Amino acid sequence: MSQSTVQRPVRAVPDSPPPPKHTRRRRKTKERPQQFRGLVSPHTLTTRRGKIVYWTVLTFVITGFTLAFVFPLYWMVTGAMKSPDELVAVPPSFFPEELNFSVYAEAWELLDLGVFLKNTLIYAAGAWFFTLTFDVAAAYALSKLRPVFGKVVLALVLSTLMIPPMVILLPAYLSVVELPIFGWNLLNTPWAIWLPAAANGFFIFLLKRFFDSIPRELLEAAQIDGASPMRILWSVVLPVSRPILGVVSILAVVNVWKDFVWPLLVLPDSEKMSISVGISSLSAQMPQNVLIAALVIASIPAILVFLVFQRSIMAGLTAGSLKG
Repeated sequence: MSQSTVQRPVRAVPDSPPPPKHTRRRRKTKERPQQFRGLVSPHTLTTRRGKIVYWTVLTFVITGFTLAFVFPLYWMVTGAMKSPDELVAVPPSFFPEELNFSVYAEAWELLDLGVFLKNTLIYAAGAWFFTLTFDVAAAYALSKLRPVFGKVVLALVLSTLMIPPMVILLPAYLSVVELPIFGWNLLNTPWAIWLPAAANGFFIFLLKRFFDSIPRELLEAAQIDGASPMRILWSVVLPVSRPILGVVSILAVVNVWKDFVWPLLVLPDSEKMSISVGISSLSAQMPQNVLIAALVIASIPAILVFLVFQRSIMAGLTAGSLKG
């Protein structure tokens, strides 16, 4: 009898029930704020001892830096009111024995500071005018007009910043002695100060960076209204560029005011000298306190310009970096 294999039906295992919906939900992890570690934790600064230490250190640092920058100015102003014997005394005195303000009037008359200040004012005003005229035009062309070889020109302009000023001193002097193409001699003329001051790669770079941050929609709207590139520069670009124009103006004036080597070379005539060269040329014939008084008078215009326009300097230097 053959044994037949009996196949038993396989029972299907019921599928496991789906997990409840609440298990599918993932708990959203809250992002923890990024913590920055330092020498002093924020918790320590909230304590009474931490506040005392913080304000003590802050006051010490601010006072130290203030004294480091203000003390030379104080020493110069008080040194002018000291007698020659007080200036060479050892140890030096911090206060003059007598407040003698007449030494400033004596320095004004003996060194003829009025002529030197007038000359320097003319040189600074002309350098300011030509710097804004040429550097603004160059920066506007490189930023908005975008000529064919604009990037090459910008690279050449920036490369001039890598050259030490003393290296180009001799070629610049030879150019002033005999101006290329025209053959003019510019010695003892304001043009010897004005023309080199106008060619400043750093100013062109600052202006271009600021012009890059101006929205192009403003220029396109002016173009739709039929404005020419010159009209756009005058009516759109310059009004919104007042901060950087103020910075360039201040730096251009101060650079001419404090320059010594270049005016010494190109302005040998005593009637054409700037304030720094004039004081230096007469320093050997004057008492030391009179010389210091002359230096104080020569420093007053530059100090006043910085104190009045220091907010414009910070606004102009940071405005160009907000975009671009």
